[in-house]
Amino acid sequence: MEVVDVAVVGGGPAGSICAALCASAGLRVALIEREKFPREKVCGDCVNPACWQVLEQIGIAQEVWDLPSAALRGVEFIAIGGQKLRLDFALNEHGMIAIKRSHFDNLLLNRARELGAQIHEEATVVSLHKTRDCDWKIDIVRETLLTRILVGADGRNSTVAHLSNLLPAPERERIALQAHIPLPRDFGNRIVLQFLPEGYSGQAPVNNRELNLCLVGLPSTISSLRAWAERQFNLPANQTWRTITPLTRAPITARRENLFMIGDAARVVEPFTGEGIYYALQSGELAANAIVKIVRGEDRQSILREYVRAH
Repeated sequence: MEVVDVAVVGGGPAGSICAALCASAGLRVALIEREKFPREKVCGDCVNPACWQVLEQIGIAQEVWDLPSAALRGVEFIAIGGQKLRLDFALNEHGMIAIKRSHFDNLLLNRARELGAQIHEEATVVSLHKTRDCDWKIDIVRETLLTRILVGADGRNSTVAHLSNLLPAPERERIALQAHIPLPRDFGNRIVLQFLPEGYSGQAPVNNRELNLCLVGLPSTISSLRAWAERQFNLPANQTWRTITPLTRAPITARRENLFMIGDAARVVEPFTGEGIYYALQSGELAANAIVKIVRGEDRQSILREYVRAH
């Protein structure tokens, strides 16, 4: 049985940054990820300027900047009636970029590995149990881990939340579809948020060849949204889409001892645009700072109060 100080379930931005920071502080860390990286995710793919400070802490800001990406100079809102509003971003040395999650997440996960985290890919958590010593026993396929602190970073349909009876019912059923499609000519270096009768669409170039296209609607309207996208972007009827549902749930707070919920698993998403990468990174950073202090023996209750205020 592998024994660690902290086990992180989920290898997205929140989980990987948390694992990397804990490992760099000398903690024994296991990261459990059900998929094999690299892989894509349903996401707008945008990395805002606030992310760079967090990425600098684990020494990969320049490596992220060097990955294939698209620099974004503004956002354009398109109303249902066709009216447009364009806002330009402030010019910074490291500004807003869009980057495919397959590249971004893989770099973060590998950095956590380089800093000492034990990475378990293609590993599914099947059960969680609290021990007499208030540790967590985690059963994954063909292996068992024992950890002092458990971190749920496994997305909005979190297995950790489900097994811990923390997963709330959906507030309203919505569906998101996402695909990388050929970049239309003259699209420009902007994000487009387009409101439609059936829902809305988010669009952003991720390099000089591909556009990230997201659609959000209700079960009753998602087929119409998909048909709109096929017409608007000349897509084939058999276009492959990634999907996720439900899109929104009530916030989750860690209500059990030695359990932290972070990133999408804790619903830390900006409510207007749905942007979540920065909030995932910040959530993972805050959790890591608290976990390191707890493992080192500092006062748990004051640390948790500070963590809740910051989160």
